[in-house]
Amino acid sequence: MSQSSYHHGNLRRAVLDAALEAIGESGPSGWSLRELARRAGVSHAAPAHHFGDKTGVLTAVAAEGFALFADSLERAAGDPYGAGVAYVRFAVDHRAYFEVMFRPELYRTDDPEAAAARDRAGAVLAASARKLAPGGRVERATTLAAWSVAHGFAALWLNGALPESAEGDVEEVARSVLELVFRRDRQRDG
Repeated sequence: MSQSSYHHGNLRRAVLDAALEAIGESGPSGWSLRELARRAGVSHAAPAHHFGDKTGVLTAVAAEGFALFADSLERAAGDPYGAGVAYVRFAVDHRAYFEVMFRPELYRTDDPEAAAARDRAGAVLAASARKLAPGGRVERATTLAAWSVAHGFAALWLNGALPESAEGDVEEVARSVLELVFRRDRQRDG
């Protein structure tokens, strides 16, 4: 390995970018640290030295993903349907992060950075779900329902299971689904 490729300007960023690219191509487990080193143009030992192991890389991916996710959700705060759409839009725009973030078996969930970012995103989701609660009741079930609808829709869209995935507008379709589900619930309980 040449001197210039070994002394990388920002090893962490280069390895994370290589991991995101690899995850995008072959999923969260279809690559090795050696492959990330090759992609990043660093020595084969550099990723392990910096992250420890593959779980360390995935933990950093999850932490960064949850921070970006929380930022997206916060921009939509105040509009529960907008938060749901932001959830789906994040999944579509940042699929590699999304593939890791909701698979706790892949990373160290007790990592302080990952936990803080995950908790921040969860707080925004819970606040948005409270606005959907029938009759103003704050229930965990409302949060779980909103999360399940947004996450399930995102997964179906990403996997091409919905005919609309080929040519539809993900935001428009997601909003219509969220509004249909939660407005109907309000009418029933109201």
